[in-house]
Amino acid sequence: MSLITTDAIVLHAVPYLESSRILRLATREAGVLSVVARGARSSKKRFGSGVDLFAEGQAQIQVKPGRDLHALNAFDVTRSRAGLATDLGRFTAASALVECVLRVVHDEAAPRVYQGVAAGLDAIAEASEADTVALTLGIFWRLVSEVGFMPSIDRCAECHAEIPPEADARFSHAAGGVLCPLCAKMAPSGRRLPASAREVISAWIRGEQPAVEPADCRAHQRLLREFVTQHLPDSRELRAFGVWEQGRW
Repeated sequence: MSLITTDAIVLHAVPYLESSRILRLATREAGVLSVVARGARSSKKRFGSGVDLFAEGQAQIQVKPGRDLHALNAFDVTRSRAGLATDLGRFTAASALVECVLRVVHDEAAPRVYQGVAAGLDAIAEASEADTVALTLGIFWRLVSEVGFMPSIDRCAECHAEIPPEADARFSHAAGGVLCPLCAKMAPSGRRLPASAREVISAWIRGEQPAVEPADCRAHQRLLREFVTQHLPDSRELRAFGVWEQGRW
């Protein structure tokens, strides 16, 4: 066994036995880890608010090689992100984001992904009600791009021909982006992506925050869900994303 001290974010928490909790943590040094926080439900002395969803801090983890469940020795909170719990729109957006992280990040160091998740949760916690969906869409596309699924927006995903900026294009989830007219004829399925939507996605990936109408945000949520689902390693439904997308609570 080895003891590591690392920045960590609580992505998921469930009760374990009578007094403990099992947490899924995104860590800067070791990717996503499952840990048991013994006594976390019966006393706040050891972990404080460190076992609350979306909390971030310094975690001391006893890593057990070859095991799926490790031991959380301590968690010193640096950010609680209480703002995510005060608004359902922000809460469901953050829940959808961490659900995606749990599905695509494993137990290997990914510091850039960690930093993107931390910054993304901070931004969602401070977002206005009107801006939450568009802001989260941008965070999602940057996360997807960082883990290796950046969509091809300016060039055909199949033949790499340049797509004119003013042109609409078919978006193929399986191919990984837009298609030129010739390749689109051979694609079994896809969605027409207006030139304006292509530019919005490109802006999000660049880290910009373009203005997007609410109705267009719904279409972007659908496109993003379909794209992420296509590239997940399994076919399980993205339940938290579905709640966020529907916006019914």
